[in-house]
Amino acid sequence: MKHLFTFTLTFLLVASGHACTNFLLSKGSTADGSTMITYAADSHTRYGQLRYHAGGSHQPGETVKLYNYGSLKFQIEIPQVPYTYRVVGFINEHQFAIGETTWGGIEPLSKGNAEGIDYGNLMYLALQRARNCREAIRVMADLVATYGYADGGESFSLCDPNEVWLFEITSKGSEKGAVWVARRVPEGYVSGHANQARITTFPQEPARWKKNAPHPAISSKHLDYINNPEVECVYSDDVITFAKRNGYAAFALPPKNTDAEFSFADTYNPLTFSGLRACDARVYAMFNRVADGMRQYEAYAMGDPKAKRLPLWIKPDHKISVHEVMELMRDHFEGTPMDMTQDVGAGPFHCPYRWRPMEFEVDGKKYIHERAISTQQTGFSFVAQCRGWLPNPVGGILWFGVDDTYSTCYCPMFCCIDSVPLCFREGNGSMSQYSETAAFWLFNRVSNFCYLRYDAMIQDVRAVQKAYEEYFISKVSQLNSDITPVELTSISHRLAQEMMDGWHRLDQQLLTRYIDGNIKYMKDNRIETTPTGVVRFPQQPPYPDWFYRAIVDDHGEILQVK
Repeated sequence: MKHLFTFTLTFLLVASGHACTNFLLSKGSTADGSTMITYAADSHTRYGQLRYHAGGSHQPGETVKLYNYGSLKFQIEIPQVPYTYRVVGFINEHQFAIGETTWGGIEPLSKGNAEGIDYGNLMYLALQRARNCREAIRVMADLVATYGYADGGESFSLCDPNEVWLFEITSKGSEKGAVWVARRVPEGYVSGHANQARITTFPQEPARWKKNAPHPAISSKHLDYINNPEVECVYSDDVITFAKRNGYAAFALPPKNTDAEFSFADTYNPLTFSGLRACDARVYAMFNRVADGMRQYEAYAMGDPKAKRLPLWIKPDHKISVHEVMELMRDHFEGTPMDMTQDVGAGPFHCPYRWRPMEFEVDGKKYIHERAISTQQTGFSFVAQCRGWLPNPVGGILWFGVDDTYSTCYCPMFCCIDSVPLCFREGNGSMSQYSETAAFWLFNRVSNFCYLRYDAMIQDVRAVQKAYEEYFISKVSQLNSDITPVELTSISHRLAQEMMDGWHRLDQQLLTRYIDGNIKYMKDNRIETTPTGVVRFPQQPPYPDWFYRAIVDDHGEILQVK
């Protein structure tokens, strides 16, 4: 057997216990009719860079060696397919994109099959072998049925130019394979997931599947029907019987306990306080920003499992632009009781970040820090945009950014490019190796400096961020449909370098302006000086009154002026 294609997942995928956030937007919910998904890959060990797979033809007998994304140990070897597609990060040449969040689930299913394909490799095999969401569902279903599933609970976001799907899966433990459900996000609606299973009840096929059945659904026994556009739900044929046989089954409306009321999420990932407050709360934050009336779910988001449950999807009050989607990834629960900029933990300069661990104990009582969409340990994030009215090379864009979503800049990487810009390139630095030319390290230099006087410095960052993102969006909108992949590769490289140049200037400006706790005056976007070139005397803003009072309450007796 020949082994001509090998890959590892050293930086892109989430180990168990790490947290991510995905949003899903159908084309009827967006301003320009594109479909979009988002993905924030959050981990203190995650290095932000773009993986690239050139794609192409493969010879008979060729195989794929898969290595576990966490341990990098050899996992399984499977036959290669005759042809694979070009993949840039998490989007392929057909404008098919994928994201994920991990939820683990119940024991013993969270450990996965002893052998099989882990969820990271499952994602990349789907990107290489599928042209759209429905093909990806078939690919993933066939792979786990054939080779096993070596992971626990996962939620996948699937996106192509026409549809957006949510696919949730968990292993069967010691039994080979997996149980799963996939649902299409209805036209005009948005959804999301953040390390908590979201699909509860789901449409199920009648005794004999009918083409014109309302909300048509098929089980994996009838995957031949999956390309029928009327199909809106697909599930493994044993998703319910496996749960019942092993005593896992939970139902949405007990004591009915009928198959129609079977709940995937309540069975395989039952709600807990942390599952609500640290996970579903992030979906609530997004819903709350695009639609009125979401406060009815606030108690649920804050950890009450008996409160009104957050719906799987909602219809936004307005059509959402790609820049607004970028902004949805920048949230610290502002305007809610969980607002991370307002409590004492934010310090005197309203920094909305809390160093880990999230849980802590005082006087025998346990407490938590909030887990927001924006977090300091994000390795990379993206907004995948699929524009079906354009040819694939120019229609599919991975708006890619590294580090904290609040201070990152989303740069357009077209799905057809034949190389990755140096700043995002695999092997350009690592978590233990600094690189002057890596976006990850430059953006971390800026964001970590901002944490010192956050409320002032972040305004400088946000101004530059906004200017570049609006510039990028404008440039993309001006491209003709007949532009070539070679030209799009050049554009992606050029815009990435422009962003890096701008962030180097920003890095220098922040150091110059905010050195030693000062804030120098600005005029016309430059540090203001006198006619003779002397820097105007800088501001030295005092701490807020509450912070001075806290100092006095703590040890004012030794600080008081006598």
